[in-house]
Amino acid sequence: MRRRLKGLSVYANLSARRKTKADAKSRRKAEYLASLPKQPLQRLLYRLHPKRILRYWFSKEGALMALKLAGVALVIFAIFIGALFAYYRRELDALKPSEISKRVQTTVTRYYDRNNQLLWEDKGLDNYKLVVESQNIAQVMKEATIAIEDKDFRNHPGISVNGMLRAAINNAIGRGSTQGASTLTQQLIKNIFFANDAAENRLNISRKIKEMILAIEVERMYNKDQILTLYLNEVPYGGRRNGVESAARTYFGKPAKDLTLQEAALIASIPQNPPLYNPYYVEGNKALIERQHAVLDRMEEQGYITKQQADEAKKFPILDTLKDELEGTEGMKAPHFVLTVRQELEREFGQKFVRTGGLTVKTTLDWRMQEMAEKAVNDSYNKYIATGRANNADNIAFSAVDVPTGQILAMVGSYDFNNKEYGATNAATSLIQTGSSIKIFDYGELFKQRQGQNYGAGSVLADEDISSIYKSKLSNFDGRFFGNIPIREALGNSRNPPAVKAAYIAGIDNIVKFARDMGNHSYCVHEDYGLSAAIGACRARLIEHTNAYASMARGGVYKRESYLLEVKNAQGQTLKQWKDESKRVVDPQIPYIISDILSDPKARSRVFGNNPLGMNINGVKTATKTGTTDNGQDKAKDNWMMSYSPQIATGVWVGRHDGGPLTGISTAVPGSIVNDFMSRSHKEILQPEGKWKPNDWFTRPAGIQTVTANGRTDIYPSWYVKPQNAEGQKMAFDRVSKKKATSCTPERAKVEVVVQTYEDPVTKKKTSYGADGYDVNADDDAHKCDDVKPFASISTQPLGGGKYRITANVNQGTFGLQTIEISADGQVISSQPAGGTGTFTAEHTFTSVGDKNVSVTVIDQGFYDATVTKTINVSLSQNNEETLRQLINTRRSRQGG
Repeated sequence: MRRRLKGLSVYANLSARRKTKADAKSRRKAEYLASLPKQPLQRLLYRLHPKRILRYWFSKEGALMALKLAGVALVIFAIFIGALFAYYRRELDALKPSEISKRVQTTVTRYYDRNNQLLWEDKGLDNYKLVVESQNIAQVMKEATIAIEDKDFRNHPGISVNGMLRAAINNAIGRGSTQGASTLTQQLIKNIFFANDAAENRLNISRKIKEMILAIEVERMYNKDQILTLYLNEVPYGGRRNGVESAARTYFGKPAKDLTLQEAALIASIPQNPPLYNPYYVEGNKALIERQHAVLDRMEEQGYITKQQADEAKKFPILDTLKDELEGTEGMKAPHFVLTVRQELEREFGQKFVRTGGLTVKTTLDWRMQEMAEKAVNDSYNKYIATGRANNADNIAFSAVDVPTGQILAMVGSYDFNNKEYGATNAATSLIQTGSSIKIFDYGELFKQRQGQNYGAGSVLADEDISSIYKSKLSNFDGRFFGNIPIREALGNSRNPPAVKAAYIAGIDNIVKFARDMGNHSYCVHEDYGLSAAIGACRARLIEHTNAYASMARGGVYKRESYLLEVKNAQGQTLKQWKDESKRVVDPQIPYIISDILSDPKARSRVFGNNPLGMNINGVKTATKTGTTDNGQDKAKDNWMMSYSPQIATGVWVGRHDGGPLTGISTAVPGSIVNDFMSRSHKEILQPEGKWKPNDWFTRPAGIQTVTANGRTDIYPSWYVKPQNAEGQKMAFDRVSKKKATSCTPERAKVEVVVQTYEDPVTKKKTSYGADGYDVNADDDAHKCDDVKPFASISTQPLGGGKYRITANVNQGTFGLQTIEISADGQVISSQPAGGTGTFTAEHTFTSVGDKNVSVTVIDQGFYDATVTKTINVSLSQNNEETLRQLINTRRSRQGG
């Protein structure tokens, strides 16, 4: 009873104490409310004062309220997470290893040319075991992957909070490269379920949430080694190599379980950026080795290897041990082209999607033209390079673009794809200095309408030493300067100083932009350049360069070079189709003027002669430009020839695979290739198909002017205005020395030439010059007043019937003889070339009697002449006797009949 009473007393005390606290709390609240302003708005502002808010949250009551709110938020968050887990839980069934094995099995993708000729059946790497068990993967491969991709892999639950914070801070402050926060588990989820989104770099919040949730659940379902094995079997390792097993066998010819430290570090470097770090992508090799060294550094930092092991692995020449990228390419037609198409597909659709296979790819290639291109390359190689007649060159690349569409018709990336040293490297898509083949863009930009002086094909830009402007030695490849010459000759003969002057006037940045806008997207990209870019010091890709020339052939309209006509998936759905898209870059008058210059045999004759190989193709009119580069030590390095008609643009590069110097310059190799391909493709394919006729050429655009200025007649754009002083003055010159005539110059050697006073737009130097290279600053030094003139004598012999044999005996003087002219009755009856002293004859029948004059005129190479005349009498008796004889014979013939 006492215990019961005692218990009741305790409860009563507790109840009283609780009531006392409640009353005190109510009293304090009432007192607080009583202290507040009566007006509602003032009361609200009073309570929202920052000091009072802070006092509340740092009080006991505020702390209790914060705990309550946190508890409620935690419950809501837990419910939300649980709901998400429940929602996405159904997607985890596909994460079983057997399902992943099915996902990575390869299927066949077929590549066709534009006429449905099969080029290649891409069967992938199905001979390799892409999915392997954990015990068949080298431990060092696992450690390298963890070290570079996710160092906390063994400890986190699928997502790394520290990693996300570290990446967020790094990306926010912009220090170094952008960092991601995905764990290996998240990357596994991404590669299996979201490969296409990831390859296209699309940021999707829903996808990221799914990745994190599924990663946590996968960590609950599988142990760490299982997850790592799944990752290593699924992750892309460049090209079609999906999984560490195929990567190990392709790159090093061994299974993944046998990989060494340096090999594992290289392979582990690839997944971050497979296209860049693909070991077969030569331009990315430097970045790949840097990445491999970073892997080794991380492994050392995390205790997987020692510093000595890391240093030894870094020194090992790993790239020299790579196997050739020939696996799976047997029987492939146009291999450089097809492999480039595959890379294009991977860039556009994502590597994972393309690796899945099952595609039907119709390309732009014309297999007939490809065969012609390969034959032309092989024939030239065997004729010149293999026989040591190609100045030490050892490689050739070729490309052809359809002018109307920009579609690639043929591509040869090296003279032999199967050459083990460098055959698989595609020189047609590699960056190589263009040399003088870039000059068409110098003058194309110069010809644009501008304030002040405008230019055309006949405008003069002196070919002279301008080293002071160029800031270094600037010469021509033949070591000569031609002086004041028109742009037609400057471009045709590929002179360097005029091209640099054009860049100086037009602005080198404008020229580089113009070249890029026309299709040379890679020209001078990531390169420091100055005026040297005007003569090809920057690098470009042959295929882009060829399409830029095709833009000229299109009259200044750019169309991006294309490899693909149509792509369909395994279900026959069209994924991609070629579209004809274009952009006008420049007024059509300018490309027409450029094409007119490049097709003019006379414009290039001073350097290339009258019939250079590849520039004058029988029946096929083309515009052609050459290009050479040097290695900075006055030794040639690259040899180009670019050529186009209204239908096809072609480009040829000849050089060494290692970038080494050539022993000289010759257009024979590229010229023979251009000649053979352009002739056959036009005559054997385009003509029968009705797309081309012999000597087809571009239609002259409206506005083009034919103007006589500076003593020359040439074509100019519509905005060109002839200067007032463009007529010049006429002066007498000697046609032999091409210098001013003197009193000793024979009359026959004199010629009137227009002399123009010219101020160079760059050097501002005033000079006088004559048209066609006549020198106004020097007197005729070919002739002297005491020169011995040629001498001739004449004799005649009657042959009967008014017919005479006229014989000239000729002796040369100071100069060799040039021509002998024999005349009768004031008419030249014979004109014969004469090399020196000799006897020359001609026969002539006079039709009337009486005194007749016969003469001989001899002209020597100095244009001295001598004429000797003789009078002969063609007698009446001679003619009557002959006439009587003919009448008697005629009568006898009739009587006998």
